[in-house]
Amino acid sequence: MKPTKTALDLHEFFPVALEIYDIVSDENQITIYMKSKSKECICPACGTISQKHHGTYHRRVQDLPIFGKSFWLDINAYEYQCENPDCLNMSNVETFQGFLQYRRRMTDRCAFFICALALETSCETTADICNAMGVQVSGDTVIRMLLSRAEDCPAEVVGDLVGVDDFANKKGRTYCTVLVNGESHRIIDIFEGRDSDTLKAWLQENRHVHRFTSDRASSYAKAIA
Repeated sequence: MKPTKTALDLHEFFPVALEIYDIVSDENQITIYMKSKSKECICPACGTISQKHHGTYHRRVQDLPIFGKSFWLDINAYEYQCENPDCLNMSNVETFQGFLQYRRRMTDRCAFFICALALETSCETTADICNAMGVQVSGDTVIRMLLSRAEDCPAEVVGDLVGVDDFANKKGRTYCTVLVNGESHRIIDIFEGRDSDTLKAWLQENRHVHRFTSDRASSYAKAIA
């Protein structure tokens, strides 16, 4: 049998607003050089569609590894001026339909993979696995990525059933309190310490909570009472 000739169109894996103009590969990594061909940008602050270029900027970001090599995107993109005179945002940068967030050093799909791996293992283990795969990331960076994603998630609705417990950030030394929705089992809030005053203050702001689950910790029992 004769070998089948195949051709892979890399543009299919990137937003249409990004155009590939060069590809460089060596033993360890592949770099794709790209430039933006967009005509407009949505302001994240006010939602105004702007078409006025404010300037250009250069970014070098990581993507998911390919063929056992690290994968980098070298991008020349536009910065747009918000055309809403009442908006506090003077300029906006392109996210390419959520493909690449502002000030991030990797694509969203790469960040999603790292966070998903961290939730199943640990931050340091994730960093070790990613570095072995060709993705440069540290354990501290993984922690920051998880915290950032948690802040972007919609707040969990506080029902009338809440679970209360403590956990240690550092074994035997630094403790925090976690509150969990008793029905969905999702985290509602986390705050430092495990004293009754902090929990009592939270409960005073959420008086619709009438049912609790907790261990026999006297501080929590005192706050609930």
